[in-house]
Amino acid sequence: MKYLIDVIALLLLYVFVFFRKWKVRGREILLVNTLMYLYLSFVLYFTLMPVLTSIPFVLNHPYSPMNMVPFIDVLEERGDFFRQVILNVIMTVPFGFLFPLTRNRTAKFGKTVWFCFLMSLGIELLQPLINGLRSSDVTDIITNVIGGMLGYGCYMIFRPVTFWILDRFKTKNE
Repeated sequence: MKYLIDVIALLLLYVFVFFRKWKVRGREILLVNTLMYLYLSFVLYFTLMPVLTSIPFVLNHPYSPMNMVPFIDVLEERGDFFRQVILNVIMTVPFGFLFPLTRNRTAKFGKTVWFCFLMSLGIELLQPLINGLRSSDVTDIITNVIGGMLGYGCYMIFRPVTFWILDRFKTKNE
């Protein structure tokens, strides 16, 4: 039920704010921005939700400071470190691919990596606030940024095909 409240809030935000704004700008913009919105909604689902029902309890648990030793879990072979590293890389590959498309195909590598870093840092700082059982780790930020970089590499490799598809979508539906 807690997750449902957040999902409904995200859906209402999309329908009443973003959909209207993006639809006016054309089908290509609507498609790309909707894909990014869906992607970011899934990232929120897996990293921070439930958010809205947790807000009243943010100060009811101690805040755990971020682990600032990179790859300590890997070095000490704690838990499922390999799985966590791989999942953190995979999680941000779509960001690296979609971000330049949401910026009218013009976002450069540095800007994409910077925004991927900011998104990851935001998630890591908010996780222990929203849920006292969650922790934040500099390794997650590093692996998220690596995923964003790989996503941007995929964007560069598949850019001609992606542009061709988006251009066909734009002209077909106009």
